[in-house]
Amino acid sequence: MDKPKVTPKDFFLWAGVMVSLYGGVVAYITLVFDYINHAFPNPVTNAYYPGAYSASISYESATLIVLTPVLLVLMRLIRRSIAEDPSRREIWIRRWALFLTLFLAGATLVVDLIVLVNTYLQGEDLTVGFLLKVLAVFLVVGLGFMHFLADLRGYWEREPARAKMVNYAVGFLVLATIIAGFFIIGTPKEMREQKQDAIRVQNLQNIQWQIVNYWQQKEELPASLSDVNDPISNNIVPVDPQTKEPYEYEATGTLSFVLCSTFAGKGNSVENVSFDKPMAPARVVADKGFPITPDNWQHDAGRVCFDRTIDPERYPPYSKTRTL
Repeated sequence: MDKPKVTPKDFFLWAGVMVSLYGGVVAYITLVFDYINHAFPNPVTNAYYPGAYSASISYESATLIVLTPVLLVLMRLIRRSIAEDPSRREIWIRRWALFLTLFLAGATLVVDLIVLVNTYLQGEDLTVGFLLKVLAVFLVVGLGFMHFLADLRGYWEREPARAKMVNYAVGFLVLATIIAGFFIIGTPKEMREQKQDAIRVQNLQNIQWQIVNYWQQKEELPASLSDVNDPISNNIVPVDPQTKEPYEYEATGTLSFVLCSTFAGKGNSVENVSFDKPMAPARVVADKGFPITPDNWQHDAGRVCFDRTIDPERYPPYSKTRTL
């Protein structure tokens, strides 16, 4: 008896299944890892701050929302074609796809166990987050291994009702995992507000450095934020990302000033402070031996003001630094 030939339909159906399966599994495991990092942050490798995982979670959720239905529909089409023509079970691309998936799943399980044992033998702490990640990989990949092993043995063709139940269960599990992110990380609206608050903090940092730079040049604080605008050096005072209104500024003394903004929610932005901005005064002074101490940009929801005082020893006027 001649072996059945692979048609273009067979090829693209199985190619689509492999791409959607592997992409979906990677996205699902990465999404679960982000949830674990959020719930059990490691202060060394993945310190958490608001919005830290929002971009990653959004991308992984979008990947699952698209690839999961594609995978389920393609698998249903394949099983329907096998039910109509049982010889389609023996095509080479199906067997290669199933054996490749079983090999990759088995290899992943072995590597997962090796990482667990190696971490223990090296005397490192088996943290809750690490153990949950190992367990997540073991469960997801292990269940996938069992599913495709049963498929290779023809179990799902003999039990089409159970195959449908598995499809529904996978869809429900993915949907529940995505919805869980709304409670763990926040809704898309809340994540958008966190991003806007992060932009507000970055803008206030930028304005602060411009004010300090202005004082170092002129040895006086600007009367208003418009004074620090310098199109030649591309120093343009940013505005609120949502309202497009300017930030509040007021000089409260010869060396002190206050910056205000209205935030959507509570945030701790100490970790977000960046000292790698071009021409940042803090970087210039730090190179002369002064330590860099990040400013505190913690804030609650609503209007919040930040009091700042310039230290002339840490940020000396440029006229004095040129004479040194």
